[in-house]
Amino acid sequence: MTLLRWSEKVPGVVVYGALLVGLFFAFIYAPPEAYMGQVYRIMYFHISAAWTCLAAYTVVFVASLAYLLGKGDHWDLLAHCAAEVGLFFTSITLISGSIWGRAVWLVWWTWEPLLTATLILWLLYAGYLLIRSAAQGDPARMRLSAVWAVLSYIDVPIIVLSVGMMQGLHPHTIEGFQINMDPRMTLSLFINYAAFLLLALFLLGRRVRLEKTAESVARLKERFRF
Repeated sequence: MTLLRWSEKVPGVVVYGALLVGLFFAFIYAPPEAYMGQVYRIMYFHISAAWTCLAAYTVVFVASLAYLLGKGDHWDLLAHCAAEVGLFFTSITLISGSIWGRAVWLVWWTWEPLLTATLILWLLYAGYLLIRSAAQGDPARMRLSAVWAVLSYIDVPIIVLSVGMMQGLHPHTIEGFQINMDPRMTLSLFINYAAFLLLALFLLGRRVRLEKTAESVARLKERFRF
């Protein structure tokens, strides 16, 4: 698959360089925000992580659907690894959002629709990984985990639609496809998002390679078992 080939070829030095460039734009190039001052800069990592986790779950959805349609077990492998990457970035989203909320609005958490939907997303894909880890190569259980992944994706458009449409503490700087920010902030945001996507691709490639190695070792153990 093209995505797997790309992910396995992403060199670490490129990822580290992209992250350093993102840090420069987030902390030096971008101006302070009029109301939040310097603390708003966590936005570059919070939003980038949120967008990246949604991209990862889109990969899980497509790969799980392909597996259910009988395209091959390698699609299940891709879905499994992408879900782990997605859960990692969802955790960053929730943690950074809580820190940002505490600094600006003096609360760690509120049960507004966007936050609640994101927490549910984390729980759904954590559940998927639990089901997938219990499959142990059983085709019926693997299909069950794939069905769970496909159904869990319903929460992704809910999150996308809730941004800017539902009232809450979240600032409405992003409404649909319109970003109401200083152009320097917008550029810094997209540069950090690109860096996070590269990091996600890098992690996906290494996770897939690790999983393939584990499968090869398991086959060798089975072959030479006395």
